[in-house]
Amino acid sequence: MIEAIGLAVAGRAGARLAARLGIHVSRDTLLRVVRAIPDGPIETTPILGIDDFALRRGHVYGTVVVDLTSGRPIDLLPDRTSDTVSTWLQAHPGAEIVCRDRAGAYADAVRNGAPDAVQVADRWHLWRNLIGAVEKTVIRHRKELSAPTDHLGDDAVIAEAPDGRLVVRTCERHAAVHELHTQGMSISGIARKLNLNRRTVRRFVHAPDIDELLATSRMSGATLLTGYEPYLRARFAAGCTDAARLTREITERGYRGSAQTVRRFLQPLRTAERARPTLSRTPSIRQVTMWLTCRPDDLADKDSQLLTEICERSPALATVREHIRCFAGIMVERRGHDLTEWMTDVDATGSPALRSFVTGLRRDLEAVTAGLTLVHNSGPVEGHVNRINMLKRQMYGRANLDLLRKRVIHLE
Repeated sequence: MIEAIGLAVAGRAGARLAARLGIHVSRDTLLRVVRAIPDGPIETTPILGIDDFALRRGHVYGTVVVDLTSGRPIDLLPDRTSDTVSTWLQAHPGAEIVCRDRAGAYADAVRNGAPDAVQVADRWHLWRNLIGAVEKTVIRHRKELSAPTDHLGDDAVIAEAPDGRLVVRTCERHAAVHELHTQGMSISGIARKLNLNRRTVRRFVHAPDIDELLATSRMSGATLLTGYEPYLRARFAAGCTDAARLTREITERGYRGSAQTVRRFLQPLRTAERARPTLSRTPSIRQVTMWLTCRPDDLADKDSQLLTEICERSPALATVREHIRCFAGIMVERRGHDLTEWMTDVDATGSPALRSFVTGLRRDLEAVTAGLTLVHNSGPVEGHVNRINMLKRQMYGRANLDLLRKRVIHLE
């Protein structure tokens, strides 16, 4: 029981748990019992996975070796150097396939320690390297991420935009009157049905254009402003929106109307200003990189539309998108034999970052091709790396390789 508690939760937490179970034991005793567990022999493992883990992040790293046939870790090595891994492989012959990341040290170790083994570059690491190249390309073309803005002049402010409850009501009544009139209903019948004056209904029927009614509703007396409208629009566009101040300014220029008339004229300008659509925020480099490298079916409609617009503005990013989709098809369908053709296409039309990515693939071409063809991958190894990190945190800074190795290997 002490051994099981020590393996599960290590020393300090194990001592607390043991006390609750009526077993009085110190944390050091628990750890000593774990260290004393004998190791069984390491049998021949034809399919191996290797990866590094942090014993002390940024300072000390080790290597975990996993039997991918059973999915169990079989050893922890004290570092991640080529000599250490190569020596281990020579001491445990029989490896036929070794899954690894893109680290050159591991490639050299397998080449020296198990020269007959097939090296398989992990697909997850390949995809992560591709994402890095895509991000560099997006950074290179970041100016093309934002949509061009159309700078509108002062004359683009629409003075006749519908505004206020009066105009909304006028539009609704105009639509209702014309709908009933189209159905053949008389003016008197429409007036009774809508509870309107017959003269109002007749005016609505005889005004097929809503703008005529809106002008009548909003701009009564506006003819006094005819000579001052360009000035008022220019001042409003410049930021002066105070009706009283503008009234004083045009009065000095000969205006003889009231301030209320000026307010009625300015109200549509204010409404148009509030209704003016805000410019969409430029997506970040990380967002665009994610849109380019995720499954197209997983993109929201809005994000997909934004990506399409970006690719229309940027032929370079459109080409990158096609290269990404081709590589994703090769990876998902495990068509490693198509990799050479894809690399040739990238050499001809790809971005500098993607061409650099292809150069790295060629240096490790056999392992990359195997990774894009065989079913084996380093997924179980990554899972054990996460498990090692969890077990290490339970040891409250007292982790050492021997104790961690016992827990990783013997904990069911």
